[in-house]
Amino acid sequence: MNLAEKLLAAHSGKKSVTPGEFINVRADMVLSNDITAPIAIREFKRIGVKKVFDPKKIVMVADHYVPNKDIPSAEQTKIMRDFAREQGIIYFDVGLMGVEHCLLPEQGLVVPGDVVVGADSHTCTYGALGAFATGMGSTDIAAAMATGDIWMKVPHSIKFVYHGKLPKWVGGKDLILFTIGQIGVDGALYAAMEFTGEAIDELSMDGRFTMANMAVEAGGKAGLFHVDKKTLDYVIGRSTRPHTVFEPDKDAVYTQVYEWDVSKMEPQVSLPHLPSNAKPVSKLGNITIDQAVIGSCTNGRLSDLRIAAEILKGRKVAPNVRCIIIPGTQQIWLDAMHEGLFDIFINAGAVVSTPTCGPCLGGYMGILAGGERCVSTTNRNFVGRMGSPKSEVYLASPAVAAASAVAGRIAGPDALD
Repeated sequence: MNLAEKLLAAHSGKKSVTPGEFINVRADMVLSNDITAPIAIREFKRIGVKKVFDPKKIVMVADHYVPNKDIPSAEQTKIMRDFAREQGIIYFDVGLMGVEHCLLPEQGLVVPGDVVVGADSHTCTYGALGAFATGMGSTDIAAAMATGDIWMKVPHSIKFVYHGKLPKWVGGKDLILFTIGQIGVDGALYAAMEFTGEAIDELSMDGRFTMANMAVEAGGKAGLFHVDKKTLDYVIGRSTRPHTVFEPDKDAVYTQVYEWDVSKMEPQVSLPHLPSNAKPVSKLGNITIDQAVIGSCTNGRLSDLRIAAEILKGRKVAPNVRCIIIPGTQQIWLDAMHEGLFDIFINAGAVVSTPTCGPCLGGYMGILAGGERCVSTTNRNFVGRMGSPKSEVYLASPAVAAASAVAGRIAGPDALD
């Protein structure tokens, strides 16, 4: 069996599973947020169950529209807050919260060997920890909160091998944008994407989180990394929960194997209106921008902010550009502040926000008007994703977003003086 099959077999009470097989899987963690939790709560109550299966295995995070931007978002959050208090489940509110997929690993709530289901498509982020993590609809999450089980069709697995040493300014975001560009937004439809190779071995945990996060943008059911010393160093000290390391068999079967040498890769940018519309930054020409966003569950971690600060230090954001920087959690916010990164950002002419999903989903904190362009470290650039359907979103790494904010056009760091 491969990595996904090992994880699912262990959580379904079976010695082995095969792609296409329908199984019941025991969940180690069930997640929802201020958009999806109210629907799940409503359905949970319709079932007629009085108590969740295990309050220590259910997490709700207020992150999409918080601090609340209007009355409807306040009502949404109140539904979740009241239910969380009633049930005694793990709950993160304003002051304690963060973008959910940055927050759960940071808090040690996910460990290697887990199965995690969440009412958010980017739940696949936790595959960076050697967990099987996937997004589901709110009604499925209601059933999971009630029973602790979910049913699932075992996905087929695709192996992605990245050879070589990554050049400076090229990281996890570039690898995943390149990959989606090569296989398309449905190239891994309902597949477990298993990431390996020398470049992956050298990649930081933050870079791995970024790649796993965007597996869903290729249609993936999950994005998985092997557990190594970096993984264990990240987990130990954050969590007291026991963990299990699974490894694929040497003769594991994959429906496809892709291999690339990435030693000469350039920073990548996905042009509107699909993540698969990826090109090297040097091939874009002169594309002026109105806004740059650095943050989200894809690239709101401390190393992302350090990269942005390295580029913005001693420079100024272009006069016609708004640069919005959003740390992924309160802890990341504090760490960045203590390191002096906020001084760099503000002196450069950027603004720093409290942790929020905000602009990524067109919520608030950076909505685009018609005709405006934004380069963003977020994960989707569909029509109208960040505001007006007549706006444009370009996906890129923190390095490209920061350099573009200075240049006033989409550019890589090497294009700056």
